[in-house]
Amino acid sequence: MDRPLLKGWALVIGLCLSGAAAAQSAAGAVPATALTVCVSEDNPPLSTVRRGQIDGFDVRLARAVAAELGRELKLVPFEPEIEKESLLTHEVNALLSAGVCDLASGFPLLRSDLGAPTRERFKTADHPGAKRKRDRPYITLGTLVPSQPYLGSALQVVQRPGLPPAQDLGGLRGQKVAAVAGTLEGTLVAMYGGGSLADRMVSLGQREDLWTALEQGRIDAALVPSTTVDAWRRQHGPTPSLALQTGAPRSLGINFGFVALAPRQDLLDAVNRVIQRSRASGDLSRWAAESGLSWQAPTEPAVVDSLKLDAWLADRPASGAAQSPS
Repeated sequence: MDRPLLKGWALVIGLCLSGAAAAQSAAGAVPATALTVCVSEDNPPLSTVRRGQIDGFDVRLARAVAAELGRELKLVPFEPEIEKESLLTHEVNALLSAGVCDLASGFPLLRSDLGAPTRERFKTADHPGAKRKRDRPYITLGTLVPSQPYLGSALQVVQRPGLPPAQDLGGLRGQKVAAVAGTLEGTLVAMYGGGSLADRMVSLGQREDLWTALEQGRIDAALVPSTTVDAWRRQHGPTPSLALQTGAPRSLGINFGFVALAPRQDLLDAVNRVIQRSRASGDLSRWAAESGLSWQAPTEPAVVDSLKLDAWLADRPASGAAQSPS
């Protein structure tokens, strides 16, 4: 929502229907006037596809946006590529520019990824009904415009039980710390203190199971997105086999929102109304809790030029740092 931030997120980057309506939406059997929203197919608790059903926090928002517009909702799950040459912003842009969807959720609001594209054409990501990648046409990309943010990002420390609790990377000295290749979290672990964690650092591949490594004692600790911890808790319930120790989530200073192409300001206006109203009413935090998400409030400014890494590298509390969920 891990590519260099965003498969761990990303990264960073979802929607919920029920009963026959969900089956109909996921299958695409909806009227032409339906609001189509692209969501990552495997980014819980924001969005995930299980047994043909799509659910998650982003789903609740998408349903509210469709209701605001008086339209049915069609969800289009897509699978971001992992290859280094494939960029999330271009994949999402191609989906929108090809008319696969009207909106995309869970998009990181970095200034460099918004506005006019840095490439003229790109292929869409995998999605229902897509041809094999080699047979897909290149799509001329448009201009990406964001909604207001509805979620902030955060990282937190996780440890095996019985270790001295750590709130930052400095507290992990002497412990076997995971560094997942190609992720922001792994980069921070490697960079911290000029490499002061390197002697106990354990390199893991992106497809290796972090939780199994913790449970087996291959690693003592890791730095992960707060959404990753939420997804683990959601999967294992109130009595997991591994009793994790977790530090307080700390903001990265980047937000997530919806994106559309520049001509569709009407859609973004509807998204913004829903975000403002649901945040004021408390619905946003309620939807988050129901989805198993520890909601992080968006930070200012809404769109940023870069991530705020100094709090992690310098071991000092971030301004307005999020609190650990009870």
